[in-house]
Parts: sequence; C-alpha cells; structure tokens
Amino acid sequence: MKKNLITIILIFISVAAYSQQVAKGFVYEDANRNGKKDRREAGIPNVSVSNGRDVVLTDGNGYYSITANEGNTIFVIKPSGYEIPVDNSYIPQFYYHYKPTGSPEGFEFKGVEPTGNLPSSVDFALYKYDEPDEYSVVVFGDPQPYSIEDLDYFTQKVVRDVKKRENTLFGISLGDIVGDNLDLHPVYKERMSLLQLPWFNVMGNHDMNFDATSDILSDETFEKNFGSANYAFNYGNAHFIVLDNILYPDPRDARGYWGGYRLDQLLFLENNLKNVPKDKLIVLSQHIPMKDNSGNSYRLEDRQRVFDLLQDFENVLIMSAHTHFQEQIEYTEIEGWKGNKPLHEFNAGTTSGDWYSGKHDENGLPDATMRDGTPQGYSFLNVNGNDYYIDYQVAGRDIDHQMNIYAPKTVKHNGRTTSQIVVNFFMGSEDDNVKYRIDNGQWKDMRYIQAVDPNYNLKLIEWDLTEELLPGRRPSNAVNSTHLWFGPLSLDLPAGVHTIEVEATDRFGKIHKGIQTYRILE
Repeated sequence: MKKNLITIILIFISVAAYSQQVAKGFVYEDANRNGKKDRREAGIPNVSVSNGRDVVLTDGNGYYSITANEGNTIFVIKPSGYEIPVDNSYIPQFYYHYKPTGSPEGFEFKGVEPTGNLPSSVDFALYKYDEPDEYSVVVFGDPQPYSIEDLDYFTQKVVRDVKKRENTLFGISLGDIVGDNLDLHPVYKERMSLLQLPWFNVMGNHDMNFDATSDILSDETFEKNFGSANYAFNYGNAHFIVLDNILYPDPRDARGYWGGYRLDQLLFLENNLKNVPKDKLIVLSQHIPMKDNSGNSYRLEDRQRVFDLLQDFENVLIMSAHTHFQEQIEYTEIEGWKGNKPLHEFNAGTTSGDWYSGKHDENGLPDATMRDGTPQGYSFLNVNGNDYYIDYQVAGRDIDHQMNIYAPKTVKHNGRTTSQIVVNFFMGSEDDNVKYRIDNGQWKDMRYIQAVDPNYNLKLIEWDLTEELLPGRRPSNAVNSTHLWFGPLSLDLPAGVHTIEVEATDRFGKIHKGIQTYRILE
C-alpha cells in the first residue's frame, strides 16, 4: 500500500511538472534575419514578454524567464523601433504555443498540433529599423465571409481597393475574421497577403470553437491560425493592445456568449500596463463594443476594471466592430470612466458591410451598405506621436466621399413640402458641426437627429417592389443612424436647378464637403 502511494505521488509530481514549466530564452536583434540567435547577435534589454497573464522584462542581455502552464502562449511585446518577423501570409510571428498534447480532440475545426516539451530556449527574433512616429494603420471591421463567394466579394471590393499611404505600417481586423466556418481562416490569410502588410487579428464571436465547454478553449482554431488571442505591441509612441472580449459559453446560462473577460486576461492587461509610460497613446482593439449600460450584452464589472486600468493615460482609443454599423461612442463619469477627458470608442464600419447583401453592380459585387446607411468600407487610423485621427474609406470611392445627401429631386415653386435635406455624415457624432447652404447663400446649421437614413430605405423599397428576382440577398432592415442631420429646403428660389452644399467638421477638426442638387418647377 505504501509503495502504491509513493508511486501515485511520483506520478502526480511528474504530471504537475509537465503541466507547469518555466519558459526562458532571449529577445534578440536578428541581424542576418535567419530566424535563430547566432553567437554574435545581441539580446535586447527591457522588452516585455508574457504568458497571457504575467509580464516580465528582459534583462540587460535580453534574457527572460517566465512560468509556462500547459496551454499558455508565450509571446513578446514588440518594442518601438523593431519589426516582428512575418510568415508567408504576413501574420506576425511573435508567439510560441506551449500545448504539449495539442488542442482538445473532437472539435469540428482543428486547433494547435502537439508541441511536446518546452525547448531549452524559446527565443524571439526582432529586426531593428527606423520606425516613424507618424504613420497609418489599415483597420478592417468584420470581413465575415460565410463562403468562398463572400471571400471573392471581400477580395475584389475591399482588399484590392486598399491604397496604402506613405508610412502605412500594418493592418488590423477587428474580429469576425470569418463567419463560423473556421476552415476559411487560411483562405482569408491568403487573400490578405495581397496587401503585403503585417496584419494583426482580433478574435470575433464568429471565430470561436463552438465545441468548447469553457471560454479558455474557445479560441483553439484562432490560435492555430493567428497566434494568441490576447497580446500587445508598440509602434512609435503608441501602445496597441488586443483582447478577446467574448465569454463563451455565457457564464450566466452556458448559452450563447457575453461581452467580457476572464481573470487571466484582466491580469495580463494590468501587468502589461505597468510597463507602459502614461504619455503613450493606448489603442485597445477588441470585437464587441462596450456601450451596453444594462449589463445584458457586456459584463459591467469587467468594463469598469478596464476603465480603471486605463484612466491615468493621457490618450486612449478603443476600436471595436461587431454591430455592422458605424458609431462614435464616448464614455464619461456616467458610465464609470474617470479619465481627464471622455473616452473615445470607434465602433468601426465593416468590410462585409451588411453581410455582402444588396443589389449587384456591373462587376457582380454587392452594394452591402450597412443598416445605418454607412457604405461598405474600411478605415485608416492615423497616428502622430501620441495623438490620432481616423479616416473612413468607402470601398470603390474616392477618400473625399464622406457623406450621402438626401433631397427630393423636384419640388414646386413656392409650394409646400414636408421633405427635408438629410445628410448622413459617415464619421459623424452628435457634437459635430454640420451646416449647409443653397446656391452660395447663407450657411445654416443643420439639426442632429437619430433616425433611419432615407437613402437606405430607398434600397429596401426598391428590393421589395421589384417584379423580378434580384441576384443576391435583400438588405437587412434599417436601424437608426447616429450620424444624421437635417435642414429645410428653400422653395422660393427661381425655377431651375439649385445646388446644396454641405460642410461637416468631424471630432478631429477635419472639414468634409458634399454636394447635391434639386430642381424647382413652376
């Protein structure tokens, strides 16, 4: 009996030793870019390395040591002034999965293959380069293809439309990389490689392993294809953080998902921010917007903890997607934000638009306008030091196309009408100034309203009243837009065509213009 007990104890010790190890190695400058640390290649000091919970700094020789539990991903947090190696799909290679037996078996979509024992040294290569403080980032919301056909639409209308700017350093997709079929992840990566940009990816609720019985296992296929679902990196004077903010299965009833974080994720955020200067621009990228104040779709105590961890930083931007419309959100003391100015969340428009719906154009590509009237497109996050501004790029249009103007085509001279001029300013928010004039007349302020975009309603009416089946799918029903303004028409002008000019000043001080015409008849 005593012998059996000793055997059981030894087995327990060996299992514990196998599941918890210490990862150690170097973060080094890979001068010859051969992917291995050569004897003369120097380590890089004071670089953060994490296991997804703890964060340690490399010593003067670039050496680190950190606990590695089975299932951890060990990753380096890229410092400014260095590049991360990328694979053939331009996915940054900043991580090492420690999964000795691999992802769980029985999942519909494969996860990480068994990695075996930890190597004696887990090293991270970086390439030194002259990194600018002023640069741009391409931002995609929800590519979300459900099929190869959707991927073709995405590739032709969005990926091939991207015109990289000077100092466009990388891109990021804000979740829902695909639409539930995780076998499309590798095809997505292949299409994205056309951009030849390092591309970071956020976990979305349509990128999850629905077979998972606990949240920590819901990202196994995502990890296989993209690395860690929670990580960070630096560019210039900005610190970027990526978090998986989807709890699945929902801890309240094990059905569906809930916005929020596990404790290990919050500890990673806390430990990581300890090493970030307070004057850095913080950009937190995640999938689900934090706007919900009821707690039904977002766990409010998690949101509050994130707010508390970020409140002392000078400039903070949160980027999200998920909703398939575009919105500028601000958090103040009412929501629990205690920073010295309102916290800005950019809920980005999606590259899938309204899930690739709507009429097809002459090239067979769907209109895909979002339910709030925002056209399908993507964004540029422009960083200058620790400040930023954002441009929205409508797919297939010039960058100056920043609004749609609705007005009746023809009205009666000195008649009466309840019709209005309605402006959908895609990047707008309630405090923006939008004004208009007719025929070089006096500029007048337009009134802000939250309502359905009439131009979008026209698309639905056209679809519903057609007597022939249209290719594709009917657009989704409209939702109230958060970036609409309206003003009255002038009916007492002479008969003829008259020009409506609109000027909109966004939250960053940029002025955008639009023009529309209408006709007055006797």
